[in-house]
Amino acid sequence: MTNQRKPRGPYRKSAERREQILQAAYEAVDEHGERASLQDIADRVGVTQPALTYYFPTRDALLLAVLERRDVLGKELAKDSGAGTHTIDAVVATTRHTTEHPGLAKLYVTLSAAATDPASPAHRYFAERYRGLAAETTRDVEAQQRAGAVRDDEPAAHVARMLLAVLDGLQIQWMHDPSVDIAAIAESFTRVLTAAADPAREATPDRPV
Repeated sequence: MTNQRKPRGPYRKSAERREQILQAAYEAVDEHGERASLQDIADRVGVTQPALTYYFPTRDALLLAVLERRDVLGKELAKDSGAGTHTIDAVVATTRHTTEHPGLAKLYVTLSAAATDPASPAHRYFAERYRGLAAETTRDVEAQQRAGAVRDDEPAAHVARMLLAVLDGLQIQWMHDPSVDIAAIAESFTRVLTAAADPAREATPDRPV
């Protein structure tokens, strides 16, 4: 087996600096949402604004990197919370993560809305993100349908898209009204998906299976 070499010298320092900038941007957005300024981010790292462009050529590139980190951390938190690796299991954990990090949620909604315009710098990122998430979620739903854990009377691809739509829609509703318990609503939705797969739900005169 070939040992992978870690970056050394200036390459390692460059990677570390990029990581510092990305972490600072993540924290700034978490606090201020899409209004986070490049100056604030630069100050947190102790560099100048022009220095940021060496690692992230544009503000949009930096913000999209923040969203990518949000996705990665969200999946890790879902696993750590005991939600498991399945998408449906992680839905509630994902909505809780949204309410705990409103700034990141606001950035996501703002950029995703703007990205519907093909001319938006974020258009390609979101188009590819949704395609990738839909495909990954579809495979996961199919596996759970085969295992009898999720109702199989609807196409897995449709269920996958519904899951993504619910998550996005709940984020928007919660930002308009933070009193909405989106985690509880997400949990209700997962029960709808799993109810028909529950063998304990037998047919009754007033409720056919």
